[in-house]
Amino acid sequence: MCGIAGLLKFRGDVGANIKKMNERMVHRGPDDEGIYISENREVALGHRRLSIVDLSKNGAQPMTSHSGRLVMVYNGEIYNNKDVKDKLINDGYAKAADFKGTSDTEVLLEAIEYYGIKEALSLSKGMFGIAVYDTKEQTVTLARDRVGEKPLYYGTVSESFAFASDIGCLRVIDGFDNAINTDVLDIYFTEGYIPAPYTIYENIKKLEAGTILTIELNTLKTTETVYWSMKDAAKRGQDNPFTGSGKEAADELERLLKASIKDQMVADVPVGAFLSAGIDSSTIVALMQELMPGKVRTFTIGMEDKAYNEAVYAAEIAKHLGTEHTELYITEKDAKEVIPKLSHMFAEPFADSSQIPTYLVSKMTRDHVTVSLSGDGGDELFCGYTSYESISRIWGKMHGIPYPVRKAASALVLGSPLSKKEIYRIKGTLLGAEGPVDLHRMEHETDPLTKKIALKRGKLPYKYTELDNGFLNEVNHETMLMDMLVYHPDDILVKVDRTAMAVSLETRVPMLDKDVVEFAWSLPIGYLRDEKVGKLVLRDVLYRYVPKEMMERPKKGFSIPIEKWLLEDDLRDWAEGLLDKEKIRQQGILDPDVVEKIWKDFTENGIYRIQIWYILMFQQWYEEEFK
Repeated sequence: MCGIAGLLKFRGDVGANIKKMNERMVHRGPDDEGIYISENREVALGHRRLSIVDLSKNGAQPMTSHSGRLVMVYNGEIYNNKDVKDKLINDGYAKAADFKGTSDTEVLLEAIEYYGIKEALSLSKGMFGIAVYDTKEQTVTLARDRVGEKPLYYGTVSESFAFASDIGCLRVIDGFDNAINTDVLDIYFTEGYIPAPYTIYENIKKLEAGTILTIELNTLKTTETVYWSMKDAAKRGQDNPFTGSGKEAADELERLLKASIKDQMVADVPVGAFLSAGIDSSTIVALMQELMPGKVRTFTIGMEDKAYNEAVYAAEIAKHLGTEHTELYITEKDAKEVIPKLSHMFAEPFADSSQIPTYLVSKMTRDHVTVSLSGDGGDELFCGYTSYESISRIWGKMHGIPYPVRKAASALVLGSPLSKKEIYRIKGTLLGAEGPVDLHRMEHETDPLTKKIALKRGKLPYKYTELDNGFLNEVNHETMLMDMLVYHPDDILVKVDRTAMAVSLETRVPMLDKDVVEFAWSLPIGYLRDEKVGKLVLRDVLYRYVPKEMMERPKKGFSIPIEKWLLEDDLRDWAEGLLDKEKIRQQGILDPDVVEKIWKDFTENGIYRIQIWYILMFQQWYEEEFK
């Protein structure tokens, strides 16, 4: 895993600026650095390398294709690169002796030259952010993996075109004066993150998952192509459902997961896994241990507060599976010391508070291995969140009432004195949902203060508002699809990538393998959830290796008591410094009266809103970036 950067038609000192962009993301690749600048200085590519496969200079980047036509910088891993290499040789495009090393970079680059980028990416299974300069066609093409594991930002900076793995790299370019994108703040203060394609800056975007963007150098005109779509994969799966027995579904899932894990354990550096004691990470570790001749290295963190501690259970699972387990108990002091680092780490407002323990477990893990597998994706692909059951139940009660009637009733309730009581305000809001898609969105919009935090009202659409009601004909799957389109790539994967890369740790996510994802979408709801629990088929796989009774307990995950800490002197002083009413008034972005009310409701009346952390992360980012 690495970091990439680029400048096209930059009119200043292109060498100095691409160097600065590389330096801003040194944490993404501490092992080596590379820069390419075209003869006419119209194209500059930068790369920071974290060496994982082929540690020699044969894997160094920027890399030029064998013919000399293409130059590529690439962040990520192609797990089936040996299959792609074999195809190149069998199709007569290359000989084994042509390859200078064993890196997936060289294989991918040759595949792009001979098959074209769309076909090459369709052949490839992995995670990546890519930039390819075609010296013949005079184009630069960017691409991102199917699910969005690896980041890629792009846009206009100082009349040039720029891109990078880290949005902070764009900030250091000479002449950067892109304004804050205030249109996106309503979404941010609702969700706690900024979903693709939006970013915190105007004229800067996130390249969306499964997308190719081609830039013509002469005009800087861009063309987008989608080579794989989560939405289409879900639709195909639901239109062609799996019809085998429950055991056969578990057998197939186990086979696919083992194949994915086997590919993802390949590295020329030490590999381990996060183990949080939940269903997802325990399944990944169990299958790793089944496949590995030696002991798998597993890692977890614990806390003295029993309400947030899963380390005891993780240790039991590790002992049962026979892994080489490492645990670290963190203190409040450890966690609080991470907070000042978050703005630099994420480089735009991001406020999932589990970012703190995720950073700490990554930091501890990096002391022992360079690559760690994780269990992310299990909840979204196999119907694990309790909110899915809630939405299904609520929609089941209300969908029989015609939408115009519900909409009118919703307006009536919200416009009446009843709306002063939280329970009626929530019910009134949800009653106005047009479908399950709306219902899932409105879950986060029941507090009227949420949309009043920013002074400017945003009108940008969420990606999942583009789904037609009844798109998948099953409520749980529609809600899962919404999360796989937005929450998973723009919160979960951002959190894991940024915190792990901050300590130069590569993370890999076996459940996001293309074949696993496409199989998951083919499973009818009966294979995933009953009235009591979700992830049924995933549990069936796990229980082949870990006793069921060992897993039957409430999930805690990597979380922290941020609500409690914010009332303690040190963090309270920090928070109140960021929320100073006069400071916020002078900034002119947030409503100082609304922010004051939200904070006082918490400190004086005990009403904690998650938006408090969202506001604090925005303010800390703002002060860091505009100090």
